[in-house]
Amino acid sequence: MAERIDGKAIAAGVIEKIKAATAELHSAKGVVPGLAVVIVGDDAASHTYVAAKGKRAKECGFHSVQVTLDADTSQEELERVVGELNADPSIHGILVQLPLPGHLEEFPVIQMIRPEKDVDGLSIVNAGKLAVGDLKTGLISCTPAGAMILVRSIHGDDLSGLSAVVIGRSNLFGKPMGRLLLQANATVTMAHSRTADLAAVCRNADILVAATGRAEMVKADWVKPGATVIDVGITRVPAPERGEGKTRLLGDVDFAACEKIAGAITPVPGGVGPMTITMLMANTVIAAYRAAGLEAPRF
Repeated sequence: MAERIDGKAIAAGVIEKIKAATAELHSAKGVVPGLAVVIVGDDAASHTYVAAKGKRAKECGFHSVQVTLDADTSQEELERVVGELNADPSIHGILVQLPLPGHLEEFPVIQMIRPEKDVDGLSIVNAGKLAVGDLKTGLISCTPAGAMILVRSIHGDDLSGLSAVVIGRSNLFGKPMGRLLLQANATVTMAHSRTADLAAVCRNADILVAATGRAEMVKADWVKPGATVIDVGITRVPAPERGEGKTRLLGDVDFAACEKIAGAITPVPGGVGPMTITMLMANTVIAAYRAAGLEAPRF
């Protein structure tokens, strides 16, 4: 049976490093990392996510700000709020909770966040820095950054000689994940819905990363014996056996079957998920250190 990669435990370890770095920054410069989250409307899931982020920020010792705007907020008003946060020296990280209400345009709002405060790592500037291998001044998108820590927990920092396959080519995860693996010297294949004989491509992977959004798409015969499998998918499905109206979460990997073949594997939930908010906190500390003219810690 594969080793289960415990994302909760690894995330908890990173959080302790973040707390220590926060204390050191305050001691050295009197600076407290500041994170501002902007949410528009009353989407219940978004408010749950934002509350979790605020709770974790306070746990880390941050200055945490939540800006809640009405669902009918105009594009001009939203951009004005982001502009004010850009200019606020006490705020080192800005996150606009997505999705926005349908009448608002996400792209211009995200791109107007100053790159050095773009702790979601979604700006063109930060994406470009990652593309050219600039990990010293850019900020990396949180989920791939967290998934990479899980990979390193098994293989270390240098992936030389290892073959990695990423299923999924999204700008939010697939592309940055591929670039991070490449930066660590893996030989990377980017696979997707139009890849011929996808199962055969995956069977060559020492590191297989699934980000398709299709529940249990990756079967046991897709996995190379002993491979490391990172499951980024999350799909909520009905679970009547748990009671009326109950649900459960599934990943992109058929966990029960693949666990018998892989060398290491992330569960869903409890694998990649806990790392995402954790890396948001890490990016905020990194941004605060850079703003203070100090070398940022590595997580």
